[in-house]
Amino acid sequence: MVGHYGSMPITSQIFQMALLTSVVGVFCGACAGNAAQSAPESGPKTAPSATTAANSKSAQEPERASSKTPTTAPATSDGWITLFDGGDPAKYFRGFKKNSFPTGWVVRDGCLVRTGPGGDLITRDQFQNFDLTLDWKILKGGNSGIMYHVSEDANNTYDTGPEMQILDDDAHNDGKDRLTCAGANYALYPAPKGIVKPVGQWNSIRILCVGDHVEQYMNGVQICSFDVGSADWKARLLASKFTKFPLYATKSTGHIALQDHGDEVSFRNIRIKPLP
Repeated sequence: MVGHYGSMPITSQIFQMALLTSVVGVFCGACAGNAAQSAPESGPKTAPSATTAANSKSAQEPERASSKTPTTAPATSDGWITLFDGGDPAKYFRGFKKNSFPTGWVVRDGCLVRTGPGGDLITRDQFQNFDLTLDWKILKGGNSGIMYHVSEDANNTYDTGPEMQILDDDAHNDGKDRLTCAGANYALYPAPKGIVKPVGQWNSIRILCVGDHVEQYMNGVQICSFDVGSADWKARLLASKFTKFPLYATKSTGHIALQDHGDEVSFRNIRIKPLP
């Protein structure tokens, strides 16, 4: 049965009321949308949070130790820089062609000691003109060296850096030739007899480099003095194995290197004074 309301059927009245409600709803919704589009933002714009792998990695992983460590030690009032005095050697040394300090080198009794395979050490900084001093000692039959103006453009430290020899002259085969004895500028300028101390005792060295001029000292005695590029130096170079190394002694600035030659060697009191 269909009911009536007044003179209009109830069904017709319900239909008209529903139609009117729908029209009003559409009109109000449009007005609200326009109001939302024209209203000013209530706060500053903020970028969405980054969730990329790179950002996640940088937020979770610590920085490399080397990036936090100063690469230049503070100099004293007279200009000397202590590169090693028994503390953490990784502050001022790293492995050749490495960012980190290699295993095989340890601090023992205040000394920097090569105890196992690790490769050569180089200073984190590079030096042009300098005065370098340090002490070294080696075990029976041992061999090592100190290189300077070393570049990482070559495969080995000795491919570019001239070397002051470290050796047990009595027990090592290189001790038979003064050009490769302890204190010599390896293969170029010989070391005299009687300067190096017996195995197990400390030897003090000094390398002075100003421009092309180099002086090497051991235990207070000048071992050699030469000028890189001079006629005498060129003649000695041509007579050596270094003629096969095109980058040898071609760098005016480079790292100081301590050689891992496979034998135990100890260093202490490593200091350098950069010069003008």
